[in-house]
Amino acid sequence: MKARLHEAGDPVAFEPLTVNRPLGACPVANRPLRDAQQEELRRAGCSLDPAQPGEPVLILRDDAWCSAEALAPLVDSGAGILRDAQEGVALAWIGPADAPPEPRPQDRTHPEAFLLRHAWDLLRVNELLLNRIPDSCLEGILSPSVVVDGRLVLGKGSVILPGVYIEGPVLIGQNTRVGPNAYLRGPTTIGDECRIGQAVEIKNAILMAGSTVAHLSYCGDSILGERVNLGGGTITANLRHDHRPIRTEVAGRLINTGRRKCGAILGDGVHTGIHTSLYPGRKLWPGATTRPGEIVTHDLRPGDPT
Repeated sequence: MKARLHEAGDPVAFEPLTVNRPLGACPVANRPLRDAQQEELRRAGCSLDPAQPGEPVLILRDDAWCSAEALAPLVDSGAGILRDAQEGVALAWIGPADAPPEPRPQDRTHPEAFLLRHAWDLLRVNELLLNRIPDSCLEGILSPSVVVDGRLVLGKGSVILPGVYIEGPVLIGQNTRVGPNAYLRGPTTIGDECRIGQAVEIKNAILMAGSTVAHLSYCGDSILGERVNLGGGTITANLRHDHRPIRTEVAGRLINTGRRKCGAILGDGVHTGIHTSLYPGRKLWPGATTRPGEIVTHDLRPGDPT
């Protein structure tokens, strides 16, 4: 069966990551989301070649994640709709029409099929992809004293320095340097040309290419854009004292992320001063900066006062 992605995304909901890139270019497991979506379509037995007029087509929203296992029943039957279990939105269906058919009792849901509503939903996709990694693959240099518990994928030219402890699954790109004495907790993806300093802890995060997390910092349940620099001692808080789900502002409205733990979402080129502390669920737009010792209680755009 032929398949294609249908443009349906709302980039505003994914800012600040989508200020400098479309949603499909945001990386998950060190590859663009669009590439990962297309791979799931191929794994489900679909071809991405253009369809002939009137030919049935599996249509997948470009702001949805559907694993091959979720898509397979549609491919096998040649009919049907796959919906988001929470909101009932049609995620994938058999076309050729761009609009999904009317709801029917036999419409399907699947735990690995969901609408991508906001930037932090990319962490969920990243987790699914990393948990699928079958074995470790080490193409870089691993110091003898490094401890790896679980699966680690280490790209060419990357170096893990002494004293680093890794709980997989962790995926590290090329020419990245980690440590010494850092703690990486999966599911975590670190891109190419990144620098992770002395005594840094990173947990359940996505770091895009060229980013630096300097010594004595903590980055948890967070997404860092390209060329972000977290100054020494920067802390991304990710948990409320009352353990309620984290809330954050999107398009002028305070929303519930649905996540008990949610750190920071930082756009490209964000720089924090040493000992910056960020409240849970805060977002910094591309180019935003903080001064040493600042506490970030609200979203920041360049020039905004903290």
